[in-house]
Amino acid sequence: MTSTSSLVEICFHGRGGQGAVTAANLLVAAALRDGNKGVQAFPFFGAERRGAPVRAFARISDEEINLRSEVYNPDVVIVLDESIMGIVDVLSGIKDGGAIVINTRKSPDRFSFSKQVKVATVDATDIAIKNNLLVGGIPVVNTPILGAVPRVLSRVTLDSIQEVVGEKWRGDLAERNVKATKEAYERTEVGE
Repeated sequence: MTSTSSLVEICFHGRGGQGAVTAANLLVAAALRDGNKGVQAFPFFGAERRGAPVRAFARISDEEINLRSEVYNPDVVIVLDESIMGIVDVLSGIKDGGAIVINTRKSPDRFSFSKQVKVATVDATDIAIKNNLLVGGIPVVNTPILGAVPRVLSRVTLDSIQEVVGEKWRGDLAERNVKATKEAYERTEVGE
């Protein structure tokens, strides 16, 4: 059985086509490289059409993970599309002292939540556009937002994220995605 103290649970909220499931898979691959022994990544299946609200989950642990349920009480919430916050309670079940990473142009102090959480913000959309990470003209923000994660989660490093991102794609596309993760890491603002 997994010790809950070593287990970190993450919930990704986004829209179909933004790469939430890919982001969860890349995050756990990076976590493995950083020495974590147990990892899981999986989607929540619902209406998976482009633009519809989607969720994906990840778990990272020092030990094997035997838990097989959806993530109900995340330690970290990652929001790929700020507009989703108006229709989905992204902080539902978040643990006290948890963290939220939001793709937005706003600074962390512009967000006020009823729960005590650390807020980190990054304009992943701008970074995706700047690095030409587009599908059908729509910015794909999953790799930029992954660059922000090490700013709130010590279980994974930017180096490991960049390694797995660089291996996922080839050539120029790999270079642009890796560059986007670094830029996001540098541009992420973390609130008090």
